Amino acid sequence: MFCEGDKTYDHPGDCPVCGMDLVEQPSQQTTIYTCPMHPEIEQDEPGSCPKCGMDLVPKESESAEQKTYKKLLKKFKIAVAFTLPVFVIAMSGMLTNNPLYDVMDIAYWNWVQFALSLPVVFWATRMFFERAWRSVVTWNLNMFTLIGIGAGAAYVFSIIALLVPSVFPDQFKTDEGTVHLYFEATVVILTLVLLGQLLEAKAHSKTNGAIKELMKLAPNKATRIVNGEEEVIAIDKIAVGDVLKVKPGEKVPVDGSIEKGNVFIDESAITGEPVPVEKGNGDTVSAGTINGNTSFTMKAEKVGADTLLSQIIDMVNNASRSRAPIQKLADKIAAYFVPTVVGVSILTFFVWYFFGPQPVLVYGFVNAIAVLIIACPCALGLATPMSVMVGVGKGASNGVLIKNAEALEVLNTIDTLVIDKTGTITEGKPSVEKVVPVKGQEQDEVVKVIASLNNHSEHPLGKAIVAFAKEQKMNLDEVQDFESKTGKGVVGQVDDVAVGLGNVSLLEDVGLQIGSAMSTAIEKEQKDGKTVSIAYANKTIIGYVVITDAIKKTSKAAIKALQEKGIAVTMLTGDNKLTAAAVANTLQLTDYIAECLPEDKLKEVERLQQQGKKVAVAGDGINDAPALAKADVGIAMGTGTDVAIESAGLTLVKGDLQGIVKAITLGEKVMKNIKQNLFFALIYNTIGVPVAAGLLYPFFGILLSPMIAALAMSFSSVSVISNALRLRSTKL
Repeated sequence: MFCEGDKTYDHPGDCPVCGMDLVEQPSQQTTIYTCPMHPEIEQDEPGSCPKCGMDLVPKESESAEQKTYKKLLKKFKIAVAFTLPVFVIAMSGMLTNNPLYDVMDIAYWNWVQFALSLPVVFWATRMFFERAWRSVVTWNLNMFTLIGIGAGAAYVFSIIALLVPSVFPDQFKTDEGTVHLYFEATVVILTLVLLGQLLEAKAHSKTNGAIKELMKLAPNKATRIVNGEEEVIAIDKIAVGDVLKVKPGEKVPVDGSIEKGNVFIDESAITGEPVPVEKGNGDTVSAGTINGNTSFTMKAEKVGADTLLSQIIDMVNNASRSRAPIQKLADKIAAYFVPTVVGVSILTFFVWYFFGPQPVLVYGFVNAIAVLIIACPCALGLATPMSVMVGVGKGASNGVLIKNAEALEVLNTIDTLVIDKTGTITEGKPSVEKVVPVKGQEQDEVVKVIASLNNHSEHPLGKAIVAFAKEQKMNLDEVQDFESKTGKGVVGQVDDVAVGLGNVSLLEDVGLQIGSAMSTAIEKEQKDGKTVSIAYANKTIIGYVVITDAIKKTSKAAIKALQEKGIAVTMLTGDNKLTAAAVANTLQLTDYIAECLPEDKLKEVERLQQQGKKVAVAGDGINDAPALAKADVGIAMGTGTDVAIESAGLTLVKGDLQGIVKAITLGEKVMKNIKQNLFFALIYNTIGVPVAAGLLYPFFGILLSPMIAALAMSFSSVSVISNALRLRSTKL
């Protein structure tokens, strides 16, 4: 919760301020390899098992969060096993002819409840009382203070009533002469709180998911060439200057430069741009990017923490830890509510002791306990999570996945939205916008020729052309002598005719030139940020194809709706200036920055925040992850990378900007509902505490027994749950 600033601990435990479990900070660790058949065999590099000869595989290590979850799950199962019979025994007392009383008297059943409550209170949920005690000693009052005092008071009251019922006035006794006990209230409240901790521990396993996903991008092994021989080594064994071989489909292990080979590298992991980049001798490659279909050799230049991928990991880590969370309303209330209730309880005891009727000690104690019981935080604890739970479900049904309540709370306070272009505003994949034939040529024939030529091409632009032809259900011809001309285009033979598709350089190779009219038209398309390839057949230009990353149909309307809400929208993209300007012009965006690297996006978010802006960031790529983590709230496209999704507080399943409008509306509704719930959680207590203290006794002779106090507690819980369920009918 960032309670103590940028502070970390070297051992697990609880936060000394808020009492929450400390979460393990992710770090890059050496991969350990083990044999699937002989797990005792372990080593820090790939190889084969000395016993059975099988390939060693990376060992799956259990995280601290998983260990905590398993420990809490065990405690929860024990708590439920003992809580259910206590609850059944207590509730059976409401039956007119209770069959349990035919077995044995109520006094004995009370002892059974006490025995069954011991494992719940003193083992499964003991940590809550420890946290409550620590919060009182350090005076860092929090929700655990309320839980410890409320449940503890009910439990102590029940034990005293069980052991010495004679000290209580008759009005607190049942017809059988026993005092009404609260063992069931204690164990049910504690078990429900334990369930919340269990769900929290499960969520913690995803808290650092962004960094863990980033770590997965780097391969755990690489192929090194030594004296012409290939050897497989662990990635942390790579040294600067090593020559590495990267095979088709493999990830680049470290930063370096290509020594031999012409390849297409998918750099979307770093840049977020969907089109693979052509690389040749001397060009740089980065760790985590993916090789195409041709092997190449490279020289390692940056390894370990110096790689670009490692730097992005550090940025996400630092941004995640530097974001101060919103202080929960319930904790704010607790800071005043707890000492007030304790003070009223103590004051009640002394007022009855000095001014009350005999026996003064019993009246003082009973009424002081009634004050604490009616102030039990059951409804206060439910107020926020109930609304969040229903709100999250409502969001999910509308394509808005919410990671935490924090995101919802902050979302309706934002005044600036920073959005990525590729995959967020646009579709995120190249597609054919149009095919323009020259005069005398049929469009379908041009499409058929260029699609046939690219049918066996691995280039993303070629695949887009083939997909375009297949959408029109065209039958493609066979191609002979297919050849890819690096940096120029592709050529081949279709029906014994020499055909080609590429740029001006390719045309010059076969002695062709484009006319001024076509040149003007192509330049116009290029200024709009589109890619244009020119086609020829039999040494005659037959037309050109325009390929673009289309803007999503809903983007313009969504951006307009956000601007109408008073939210300033800024586009940041790694794409070139021409493309960025064209997209911004179409969407009527005045604020945009092109050619942004991950650190540029992060710096822009920090700059806006320093100006006092509440910033939301929407993106879909790994290059957006640092900005998503640093933003007041991050919004990821569900069609994007896992890293972006893990870095964000919200995910739009359909990758549709309209989801942001829905999310903001949902955030407003949920926060309003939480405030209403807090009112319901406290109104019964506010009214009941003075009555429990005995304020009405001098005038009407009315005392609020702990049983009535518990009933008021139940009413507040029912009100909170009912109000939260209203969110299900909210229209977004």
